[in-house]
Amino acid sequence: MAAFRLTVLCENSVAGPFGLIGEHGWASFIETDQARVLFDTGQGQGILNNSRVLGCDIASADCLVLSHGHYDHTGGIADVLGLTGGLTVYAHPDIFLDRWWQRGEVSRHIGMRYRREYLESLGARFDLDPGFRQIAPGIFVTGEVPRVTEFEPPDPNMKVKDQSGNWIQDELRDDLSLIADTPEGLVVVLGCAHAGLINILTMVRERFPDRPIHTVVGGTHLGFAGGEQFQKTLEHLDAFGVKRLGASHCTGLANSSRLYCALGEGFFHAAVGSVVEL
Repeated sequence: MAAFRLTVLCENSVAGPFGLIGEHGWASFIETDQARVLFDTGQGQGILNNSRVLGCDIASADCLVLSHGHYDHTGGIADVLGLTGGLTVYAHPDIFLDRWWQRGEVSRHIGMRYRREYLESLGARFDLDPGFRQIAPGIFVTGEVPRVTEFEPPDPNMKVKDQSGNWIQDELRDDLSLIADTPEGLVVVLGCAHAGLINILTMVRERFPDRPIHTVVGGTHLGFAGGEQFQKTLEHLDAFGVKRLGASHCTGLANSSRLYCALGEGFFHAAVGSVVEL
């Protein structure tokens, strides 16, 4: 096996006609010589089927990392726990916030669909910490990402209630990414990149100043970005020397196409069944 292998288990589209299920969501299974990590669980409709079809033994996962507390990244956690039993779950303390998407008269709940107590009854051992940390040999989570750019604002349609019951902007402080240090360089695995792709890569560069960033894979949230944000993201991306960008999920088809036009062979679409090996 390669020193690092990532298999996309949940995503909006599928990479082949193999009985796979696409859904609006994200999950990937990461295998190294020393660890097996499940990163997110999608909505819950595809995680078990797709892992079986793709030959990923998620029951053997050493831990689960949740990138943030949205339904399309956490909805499959109960099904996963049904396979694994007791499992350490790394995440930020804000994952259980009551979250909503609002635009005009339309409002819908987008937070986790399960209560913490129920998941703990299924075996989840939540390890909630907002900081950067190592969770396995060569594998790290960013924790809360500092917002340092002026062009990566939070999604204005995402809301939570303050202590007085008023709707306020959800800053999505719990948005975290996974970093794997491989022989060929760093692999950065995104959930939705609500913190901003350039903010995330800036933090990674600061934490690992002597390591090249080889591959970035996952949701970029650029599907909801305006033209100025998209263009500035492209301009700043060059500075990080990323060899491959595997965009998916909340990148959207239109901006995925634009990324391909800009990056050429350095771009790939990370649909269900896609594999990254280093």
